[in-house]
Amino acid sequence: MSSKEGGSKITKSDLNKIFLRSMTFEGSWDYERQMYLANAFTLGPIIKKLYPLKEDRADALKRHLEFFNITPYLATLVCGIVTAMEEVKANGGEIGGEAISNVKTSLMGPLSGIGDSLFLTTWRTVTAGIGCSIAMQGNPLGAVLFFLLFNIPAQAVHYICAIKGYEMGSKLLVKLSETNIMKRLTRLTGVVGMMAVGAMIASMVSVTTPLAFGSGDEALAIQGVLDQIMPCLLSVIATAVIYWVMGKKPNTAVVLVSIVVFSIACSAVGIL
Repeated sequence: MSSKEGGSKITKSDLNKIFLRSMTFEGSWDYERQMYLANAFTLGPIIKKLYPLKEDRADALKRHLEFFNITPYLATLVCGIVTAMEEVKANGGEIGGEAISNVKTSLMGPLSGIGDSLFLTTWRTVTAGIGCSIAMQGNPLGAVLFFLLFNIPAQAVHYICAIKGYEMGSKLLVKLSETNIMKRLTRLTGVVGMMAVGAMIASMVSVTTPLAFGSGDEALAIQGVLDQIMPCLLSVIATAVIYWVMGKKPNTAVVLVSIVVFSIACSAVGIL
């Protein structure tokens, strides 16, 4: 079922709210789930509009309070696509909450690579160079020029992504529904989502050991053996243990402090 079959409820005004609320992506961030609060805040009005029942709203908000991290200027593209998917789900379509979460996970990594390279590495450097060259001549307009040169195109992309993300998502979902491959899409996004999670573990979790058997040039480094078995094996094990612990719903602060204390103790005795 497409979003149109149940009656499209999302308007241009709703997409404008996504754009405005997404300004909080850099203002609400923590080490546990990074931009998750801003993501839920951005999609809040959409969820409220699509789901009249309190239980459905709670389920949707919980789905968008999962880990989320992306270049802010492209965050609205994901939010627009997710909005189209939530609309189909609310209208009784063949989309489950797991598929929506998988799409978010699979998109935020590649889009962050593009966004960071385009805006934060390239365009910000160019515009800062222009602004600094003027400011170094004693002209305070250099700072203003940098602000305008960087933010006007960045915010234009930020806004366009919200509109185009929803339009692309709606059109794609209609085509998928007409060809009856929605279940296959759900399965594929699950695979891509798990690949993205694996990539994040390899790039964001670093656990190594300096232990070795023997001495001198003949010493056998345990880390080298583990890397031959599977690269980042200790990182995967650490992530799996923490995932299991979090499944018990403990106090997050206690878990974080415990990880810090354990890491310091292992480093002190030369284990990790």
